[in-house]
Amino acid sequence: MQIVQANTSCFDRYFFGILVAVELFMSFTSLGYIHIPPISITTAYIPIVIAGCLLGPAQAFIMGGIFGIASMYKASASYVMSGDAVFSPLLSGFPISSILLSVGARALFGFFIGIAFVCASKGKYFRLWAGIIAALAPKFHSLITYTTMGILFPESGYDYSSAFKFGVGDAALSIICIIIVVSALKIYSSKPMQHIKSAIDLSAESPYLSKNITLYFFIFEILMLCFALFATLYFSQREAYMLNQHGITVSSNISSDMLGLQIQFTIALLSLNIISVILLILIYKYMAYKEYCGEMDGLTGIMGRKMFLYHCENSQKEHAIEAQDTGWFLFVDADYFKSINDTFGHATGDTVLKRIAADLRNIVGKDGKVGRIGGDEFAAIIEKPMSRQELENRLQTFFAAISDILPGHKTSCSIGAYQFVFPQSVKHLLTETDNMLYKAKENGRACYAIHARAKETDGMRPRTE
Repeated sequence: MQIVQANTSCFDRYFFGILVAVELFMSFTSLGYIHIPPISITTAYIPIVIAGCLLGPAQAFIMGGIFGIASMYKASASYVMSGDAVFSPLLSGFPISSILLSVGARALFGFFIGIAFVCASKGKYFRLWAGIIAALAPKFHSLITYTTMGILFPESGYDYSSAFKFGVGDAALSIICIIIVVSALKIYSSKPMQHIKSAIDLSAESPYLSKNITLYFFIFEILMLCFALFATLYFSQREAYMLNQHGITVSSNISSDMLGLQIQFTIALLSLNIISVILLILIYKYMAYKEYCGEMDGLTGIMGRKMFLYHCENSQKEHAIEAQDTGWFLFVDADYFKSINDTFGHATGDTVLKRIAADLRNIVGKDGKVGRIGGDEFAAIIEKPMSRQELENRLQTFFAAISDILPGHKTSCSIGAYQFVFPQSVKHLLTETDNMLYKAKENGRACYAIHARAKETDGMRPRTE
């Protein structure tokens, strides 16, 4: 079993965003600092361990830095204990040392935890090793933190040896880490989750997916942040006013601490909001992918008629601002396909259609899209400027590729090609390209007919062949 590594996966990036939000929520609520007398345990760095296990060292490093920043912020309140003041660059008297302790040590913890999981994933029994690493993670975090404190703040009385004290809280935390990390690994690596991950990653291929959906949600989050900041300032001021009305004098330090607590509460709520928004985006992309799959041609794996024409409509709109950009529209019809079915059987006919679709998609490549619009009829749109000569070269390659699909029988197609300028009515494209396909069939099939645009400036004339 191999560790799940984030690379270009869209799903992994969203999952990382959820982990960041969870980290912030835990850092600013009691969920990250559980106190059940007589034990008190810190759980706020568990998301860092999860990131190291499921995503990798880089993500765990960033998560560690976020945890450190949150700790540094909370340690800057005037009411913190003297032992915690060393984590604050405002209270310790040594700002750089406090930043290195708060942020640097935690980021380093995340990086090394990520490396440990990567090394473990290369051997056998990864889930067992993941549990062992998770069990040791709390003590490893303590070791890095206390060692850094001993180096930067020796007067604090802490050093590396402080990490080797073991109590009931430490045992409880190790057990919690094992359960959460191993469970997260099992869920993340399960077939249903991998199916969802694949669907999210492939959702970008769906023409029904709005390309601006993430931008819309980002703008929504910015607005929520602005509203939350206004609310934070308002409630902080009203709290100070309320206390004054009850005869309690609110000093500037108290007012600052109340604002700080209100900010923590706001960040916790925004974290939950971010998690909700990310989940909404994932659901939207998953549903777009399901709709995409539902309208793909089941036999050939390319777009069905409805989806292809929808894509063509969108393509015209997207290229509308790019004046004079040209494209090609193609109709491809398998020659004498009924005869192939009658002679070789429908199973062989299906094989021919699959090969035609695959080879047509190969010659179009990333320059456009291909769809099946009828039984043995295909269409393609090329959305990037392409010379007539290059198109002909690709069509010749296509003819050569499909000619030997059936041993002892030459397979061919009739092709009509029409060059157009964006934006263009899809109905017009269908009509003009169909005319060219008809001319190709009149010319004896197994050929193509092309209508290329004239370039009046250099004396060329429109031509139909």
